[in-house]
Amino acid sequence: MSSEKIKVLIVDDEKPARRDLTRILGKIEGFEKSGEAGDGIRALEMIRGGDHDIVLLDIQMPGLDGFQVLGRLEESGGAPPVIFVTAYDQYAIRAFDVHAVDYILKPVDEDRLREALARAAGRVRGAAPRQDLDELLRSVGALAQRVPVRRGSGVVMVDVQEILYARVADGEVMIVTDDLEGMSSRRSLDELQAELPAGMFMRVHRAYLANVYRIREIIPWENNSYRVRMGSDGGPVIPVSRANARELKRRLHL
Repeated sequence: MSSEKIKVLIVDDEKPARRDLTRILGKIEGFEKSGEAGDGIRALEMIRGGDHDIVLLDIQMPGLDGFQVLGRLEESGGAPPVIFVTAYDQYAIRAFDVHAVDYILKPVDEDRLREALARAAGRVRGAAPRQDLDELLRSVGALAQRVPVRRGSGVVMVDVQEILYARVADGEVMIVTDDLEGMSSRRSLDELQAELPAGMFMRVHRAYLANVYRIREIIPWENNSYRVRMGSDGGPVIPVSRANARELKRRLHL
């Protein structure tokens, strides 16, 4: 196994998502795509009839969803290691229950996928799964994380997924969601970022920390810089410095 590339089946009902995963996978040494499927039924057929070491599996698909695919494979003798790749964070606990190797949110970060594939490769090679489960527990904990936001004399606990961005204003760190803006207890954006899920937030400007998963639109600006619209079509717009624009585009696979 050490001299051969590990074969990865990509399963997603959206062609652009399959294309994106194929492109990212092509950059990761030691792995190669063994095929792709656009729905759960086809995925089940390919896994049962093909040579696939690892499956990158979407959850919401026509025919059979990702959990149903995995369940039917387990009923018929077992499945290769599965990494769920989805736009929805609410299934993380269930993914742990069915012993998935990892759970990755879209848009997929190359480094994050590389880490997940490395863990799955350990399972392919017969490594004990305990470390895999521990890592997934930490991921689930991060997805469920909440942070305190001060509003007036009260404190609101905000899920990290709801945060659009954080900014520095008058020496204070302010956290902004779709519904509220309040003060963080952290003294700097660096201190706040250190407590947030790795890969979810990026420093896009010296005064702004953005939730990469909540970026709605990228707007070219003057002097080769950009602005990003957060949340919805009418959401707030924040600056992206020229120095951080390249890294942001890499993270978004642009």
